[in-house]
Amino acid sequence: MHVLVVHDYGPLGKLVLERLRETPLQVSPLLVSDPAGANLNALENWIPEDTDLIVNALWLSDPEVAQDDPESTHKAAFSLPVAIAEFARDRGMALLQLSSCYVFDGRKQTGYITSNPGHPCNELGNWQWECEQALRTLLPRHIILRTGWSLARFIRKVQASTASGETLMLPGRCRGQPVAVRDLARVVTAVIQQIDCGAEVWGTFQYAGAEEINLYELGLAIAGLPGIPEDIRVVDEVPGWGHLEPVNTTLICTKVRNTFGIKQLPWRSGLVEEFAMMKAQNGQDEKAPVN
Repeated sequence: MHVLVVHDYGPLGKLVLERLRETPLQVSPLLVSDPAGANLNALENWIPEDTDLIVNALWLSDPEVAQDDPESTHKAAFSLPVAIAEFARDRGMALLQLSSCYVFDGRKQTGYITSNPGHPCNELGNWQWECEQALRTLLPRHIILRTGWSLARFIRKVQASTASGETLMLPGRCRGQPVAVRDLARVVTAVIQQIDCGAEVWGTFQYAGAEEINLYELGLAIAGLPGIPEDIRVVDEVPGWGHLEPVNTTLICTKVRNTFGIKQLPWRSGLVEEFAMMKAQNGQDEKAPVN
C-alpha cells in the first residue's frame, strides 16, 4: 500500500513519517508549508497516481489560533481536506483526516461518543465539524480521527507564563483529556497498518489520553515538571480565551479500541517526553538561520 502523508513539518507529521518508514509500507511525504495558501487546483501535481491512502497529518488543535485567523482556519481545516477528499474519491483513494474534541459545545454531562452530533462553539470546531460532514458525503472510504486536547498547547502556555513571570490562569471548570503527539503518532500508524491488512473499517473514531482532568489541574501537573521554575503561579480562573473552551471535551474512545485494538495510554506517561521534545524543538528554532 502506498501512503502519502500530508504534513507541515510539525512534530506529528515527522513522527508519523518516522514510524511508517519502519514498516513495509511505501511511504511518501507531501510538505504543505502554508496550508491556507495552498493551490487546491494543483493536487494532481502533488499526489502520485498510485497513492492508496492519503493521511492528512495537519493537526489543528488550538482554537485561539483559529479564532485570530478565521480565513486561514477555513482553508486549512475545511477547504484543503475537502479538496483532497474530492481528489481521492475520483481516483479510488482513501483518506485519514484528523478532527478534534472542539466539534462539541461541552454541554453534555457525560463523555461524547462518535455518533454524537457536533455543536461547535468556536471557529476551529465549526470548520472541523463542517469538514467531517463533507467527508461523510464525499468519500465513503475515510477515517475521521477526533483527538482530545493537545498536551503541547498547554505546555506552551506554562512556558510562556514562566518566561513572562505572569500568573497563569486556567479554568478548572473545563475538563477533558490531553493527548501527547508521540502517542497520537502511534495511534495513526496503528490505524494505517490495519487498513493495509485489508480491514474495511471506515468511519469516525476518537482518541485521547487516558484520565480525564480539568485545565487547572493540568496546569499544575505541567508546572511540577523538572525544568519548570518552582515559583510559577497557576490559578483557577477563566482567562480571556476561556470562552473558546467547552466545559466538557471528554471523548469516549472504546470504538477505536474495539475496532483497531488501540488502547488509551495515560497522557501523564508522555508528559516528560513531550516537554523534552518541545524544549529540543525550541532550541532548534533558535539556532535556525534568519533569512
